[in-house]
Amino acid sequence: MYRSLESMNGVSGCGNIVCVKQIAFILIFVDLVCVLAASPQSRPAATVTTYLGFDRNNYPGDQNLKALRETFSYTGFWLNHPPSAKTNTWSGKRKTLQSAGFGFLVLFNGRLFNELKSVSYASKLGKSDARAAAAAARREGFPAKTIIFLDQEQGGRMLPGQKAYIYAWVDGVTAGGYAAGIYCSGISASKEGGEDIVTADDIRQNAGARKIVFWVTNDACPPSPGCAFPQRAPRPSDSGIAFADVWQFAQSPKRPEVAGSCPANYNPDGNCYPPGISVAQHLHIDVNTATTADPSHGRAR
Repeated sequence: MYRSLESMNGVSGCGNIVCVKQIAFILIFVDLVCVLAASPQSRPAATVTTYLGFDRNNYPGDQNLKALRETFSYTGFWLNHPPSAKTNTWSGKRKTLQSAGFGFLVLFNGRLFNELKSVSYASKLGKSDARAAAAAARREGFPAKTIIFLDQEQGGRMLPGQKAYIYAWVDGVTAGGYAAGIYCSGISASKEGGEDIVTADDIRQNAGARKIVFWVTNDACPPSPGCAFPQRAPRPSDSGIAFADVWQFAQSPKRPEVAGSCPANYNPDGNCYPPGISVAQHLHIDVNTATTADPSHGRAR
């Protein structure tokens, strides 16, 4: 080895001490090159593949699925009545949507605070609603371990009754053979004692050992691009919530108090409409991004 290293450096007949020093220098240099080559900073950052999806309270109609699939990889799917709705027009449409190539964001409409009354009642209601969510998922044909997202419309710090309801629901859905997620705000709702209160953070910090998948909404610009459909969609973590698996970055109608600084890419009526479908249909949508084409893992195997 010494001879070959000496030959590399054009050294011959040198003393042992000189040769050892030269060899040591070469070895240190080689080691340094190897460390730099293996360093994460010396390698290009891994590209995260993202996928666009949409959700809305009313089923968009079989006739629009082909056009929607040109832009979106997955769709929301309600298991019960969406907020303010008297019927669920998504019921029975899972197979149609899967055949059209869509993945899923499976949703269950949760309770508002004024329905909870007390902590004990909220806990009972969470358990019964979890059983209803699991039963509806089975009825629709969603496989075991599909992630069901609890729709939590109210933001800020969750009150004791809300926490009791949410965690009882999460436990019940998990016990029913499905995985639990929650749709909630990723925007700072208020300051309490100088502290920013973000609903997603509050729910996660108080969840204990529970595994909850987070779908957050943040339609403020920035970080949202507004009503946009980029080929390279933003990452869920770009929402400001590092642990988010899904980010809803545009809502219909546009919320002026939140999205007032967004680009002028919403329709003049304030809604976000998908490409390829006439605005005359008034098929307004909310827009989402995720790192998988099937965020709920709800496609039948």
